[in-house]
Amino acid sequence: MANAFVKKVYADHNDSRTVKDRLASLIERFGAEGTMINIGAGQTRLHPRIKNIEIDDGPNIDIVGSVLDLPFEDNSVDLVVTQEVLEHVAHPLVAMREIHRVLKAGGVAYVQLPFIIGDHRCPDDFWRFTSQGIEELARQGGFNQIELETTVGPATGAYRISVEFWAILLSSLTPGLYRYAKGLAALLLYPVKWFDAIMRRHPEAHRIAGGFFVTVTKD
Repeated sequence: MANAFVKKVYADHNDSRTVKDRLASLIERFGAEGTMINIGAGQTRLHPRIKNIEIDDGPNIDIVGSVLDLPFEDNSVDLVVTQEVLEHVAHPLVAMREIHRVLKAGGVAYVQLPFIIGDHRCPDDFWRFTSQGIEELARQGGFNQIELETTVGPATGAYRISVEFWAILLSSLTPGLYRYAKGLAALLLYPVKWFDAIMRRHPEAHRIAGGFFVTVTKD
């Protein structure tokens, strides 16, 4: 119940219309015959033909493996998807180079990362990426064709920090109540996110955007 609440209210970035439209177009492009993988998929099944990869086995997991050492041959994959994963990896550049290695020429990777969000260890949380940072990660990973988009905008960034602020403040005397306070703050402050509709295209929106994704193509 708690996980479902977090996914639908606080951490609903994967439901962003921009995210869903881009993934849908990529799946349509490669879905008929291509080899497609979703790294760090968790319980999410984006498409019946996409293979889910996780470091531990479980429901909906097709392959157990690490993004730091993908169990695929060089130049063997058409589409790689990874959403909100590389911030949890100690060596994201190694991961990016692995993604580049397994992609075929003309293959595409969709890489989504957060910017403004609180520490969310599961079990680790190492990095945050500005729009410039995620583009540089892609370049150093070997990609030249890079398209950048905002996952969720500055209203979501402000919302996330506000939720953490009030959760910590309200549970200052009784830290054990932090999760309950966070759930209440997440619900009451949710309308703040609606301002993304008018703010996310602002030329300065990247300053506190919730996150970004790049669509990169292997030469």
